[in-house]
Amino acid sequence: MRVLLTADPEIPVPPAGYGGIERIVDALVRELAARGHTVGLVAHGESKSPASPLFPWPGGDSRSRADTLRNTLALRRAVRTFRPDVLHSFSRLAYLLPLLPTRLPKVMSYQRHTGGRQVALAARLGGRTLRFTGCSEFICSQGRRAGGTWRAVHNFVEPEQFTFAANVPPDAPLVFLSRIESIKGADLAIAIARAAGRRLVLAGNHATAGAERAFWDSKIAPQLGREGVEWIGEVNNAQKNELLGQAAALLVPIQWDEPFGIVFAEALACGTPVLTCARGATPEIVEPGTTGFFLNTVEEGTTAVQRLGMLDRAACRRAAEERFSVRVCASAYLDLYRGRDCPDA
Repeated sequence: MRVLLTADPEIPVPPAGYGGIERIVDALVRELAARGHTVGLVAHGESKSPASPLFPWPGGDSRSRADTLRNTLALRRAVRTFRPDVLHSFSRLAYLLPLLPTRLPKVMSYQRHTGGRQVALAARLGGRTLRFTGCSEFICSQGRRAGGTWRAVHNFVEPEQFTFAANVPPDAPLVFLSRIESIKGADLAIAIARAAGRRLVLAGNHATAGAERAFWDSKIAPQLGREGVEWIGEVNNAQKNELLGQAAALLVPIQWDEPFGIVFAEALACGTPVLTCARGATPEIVEPGTTGFFLNTVEEGTTAVQRLGMLDRAACRRAAEERFSVRVCASAYLDLYRGRDCPDA
């Protein structure tokens, strides 16, 4: 099968640093190629993913109208050159506009909140040739209100890139790994760790201006270096693997409706339980009492930390392998490509 994948133009595939969707696309390129499929990629010109060929986007800003027009025309040229059996877009829906009425099978994947007029129009124009996926059933439930056929295909990790830690010391720290901002609940994580008498390692970058910089300055920075709270900044893949593997739990008490949260699957791949709030897609990821616990308050978070000894880290690893691995999710996408998609939930 000839599969043409697309990613947004701002970040190379794979990314050098932050870029969750770009990591997903890169892993999918490699998995499909390993299964014998021919994979092309339309992406940032400096992408190193082993797709063949790579079609660089001419426009680097997906928010620019001029670049959107240039990229829309470039995608149409790439389709004419590559002649795919299916076009799978992880980039802007607008780029598909001239291709929607054609007979080419198309999959449009969302990793963010969605819905609205643009989706409704695309569903009408694309008809049976267009299928939508969301990175969670939560995202699909938003999209279905606008129309079209939707299927949840979870975001995924490559478990072999994460080291399973069957045991950690009794004094292992809690870890907060995410962008440090109010919707991620970093201040609540600090309060929970202190109430539970546990060390907390914060990893991630923070805003340098605006309301979120004010959140950092007032709620986070004054707590650092006190009572076991440490900030280590942004981490690379090797550092992330080591950090999660040494953690008693990943503690990210989100304060918004998370579309997926790839860090939760990464933690499970290390055998590390997840402590978070039941919002957005997290109920699709965390199995309370098996791979983690949900919480809403400092008191509930403290209780959850005290109950970590009840959880089996091997069960966390199994969840990553059986539910959130590239092997499982690539098979789901291949079913879509071949027209064996499941009916709407």
